[in-house]
Order: sequence, then C-alpha cells, then structure tokens
Amino acid sequence: MTGSMRNPIVLAVLATLVLFLIGSTFSIVPETRQAVVVRLGEIKAIYNPYQPNEVFGRTGAGVKIRMPFLDQIVWIDKRVQSVTMERQQVLSTDQLRLQVDAFARYRIVDPQRMYISAGSEERVKDALRPILGSALRNELGKRRAALLLSPERGEVMTNIRTSLNRVARQYGAEIVDVRIMRTDLPDGAPLQNTLQRMRSARDQEALTIRAEGQRRAQEIRGQADADAARVYAASFGKDPQFYDFYRAMQSYRLSFSPDATGETSAILSPDNDYLRQFRGR
Repeated sequence: MTGSMRNPIVLAVLATLVLFLIGSTFSIVPETRQAVVVRLGEIKAIYNPYQPNEVFGRTGAGVKIRMPFLDQIVWIDKRVQSVTMERQQVLSTDQLRLQVDAFARYRIVDPQRMYISAGSEERVKDALRPILGSALRNELGKRRAALLLSPERGEVMTNIRTSLNRVARQYGAEIVDVRIMRTDLPDGAPLQNTLQRMRSARDQEALTIRAEGQRRAQEIRGQADADAARVYAASFGKDPQFYDFYRAMQSYRLSFSPDATGETSAILSPDNDYLRQFRGR
C-alpha cells in the first residue's frame, strides 16, 4: 500500500481527482455575473442576483459551495447588453418608405424567470429582436417621416421602449434604452419616386403659401387705400379750394414733366381754364 502511494502516477491521479472534486464543489461568482444553480432541472439557488443601485464590492459575488456532480451553474451576465434589429422598412403616415436601423439596450434583472422562460441569454436576445422591429414599425407607422428629425423623436423612442419592456419582462429582462441608428430612403426607383413625391408636395405647399400671401397683401393694400381715401376725403372736405389746388399741382407735374429727350412742349391759351392756378386768386 505504501509503495503504491509513492507511485507518481497514482499521486497524479489522486491530485487530479481532488482538484476536480474541489472544482465541482466550489465556484467563484464574479461581480459582473449572476449564477443560477440548477439541480436535476430544478433551480436550487441564485447567487449575486441583480439589485438596483447596488454598490460594487457589496453584492453576492464570491466563492460559493454547490453539490458536486449534481448542481449545474447557468451563468447570466449582469451588465447592460444590446440587441441590434435587422433593417426594417417602415411606411410613415405621409406615405414615405423608410429603411430604419435600430438597437435596444437591456439587462437581465430576474435570472430565475429568464432561465424558466428562455433558458439562456441568446434565446432572450433572439426573442427581443423581432419584437423590437414590430414595435418600431407600429410606432413609426403612426407618425410623419419628418418627425424623426424633430424633438418629438424622444417621445417615439419612449413609446417603443415601453412597448418592448412589456414583452421583455416575460423573459426577466428590463429595457434600458432604444435608439435609431440610421434612417434612409430606399434605393433605386422607390427612392426617385419618393423624392418626386416630396418635391411635388413642397411645390404645392409653396404655391399655397404664396397664394395666401398674395391674398393677404391685397387685403392689406385695399384696406390701406380705403384708409387713405377716407383721410383725403376728410382733409379735403375741410378746404375744397386747397383740394382743387393740390389736384391741379399733381396734374401739372405729370403734364409738364420732361419726356425721354428731356424736353416738354405745351401750347395753351393764357385764359385756358387748365392754367387757372397759375393766375392765382
């Protein structure tokens, strides 16, 4: 017995068994991961679960003991993760087809529910990706394309996040943020048709604005002429002789103004009534 224990091969085998037993009994749970201990398909414990506002270094991480050969650990990332949506085609309310790229950021906040409903993190990501696309199409389909460039875009992202969060809770996840990376018009003929529709719409809008401006200008000009005529009538009615003089001076200025050659000729009798203002009173 003593001789066999001194055999280096036997010692190596025993050391390997001891290390394997220790590795199967003790596990180190890092700060960034959650550990779900599963024994024969049943959850027995959860180490280092996510807690809001937890302090780094004061969580449930560290060395943990489990039943060797029976307990299996399912590791779940505790950090924020992202899921990228495949490019989606969205039809806005103003009949513009847009190619939209978006992504969502989430974290697993309920590891037990995540394991029961999905089994792994990859399945959660695969489940959220089509739901993100559906929520994006539903929300943007209610808006005009120009909204994506306006301050109201934040409200759209909030609505998408709320819609996506309702489904994410079923997988033990929480949506942190949703963002649109890029929005393009479709390539080829649809792009040209879209540009033509946009150009026609803007031309029609310009015509409408121009016609409204002309209408308002005519109203203002007509009101101004009416006000001027009323002021003239009130002023000249106080002194008809001055009014007659004023009108005569205006007529003289037009009649005796130089022509293109810089000369003016007029032959009239001194007794002509047209020249009465020259004779004075």
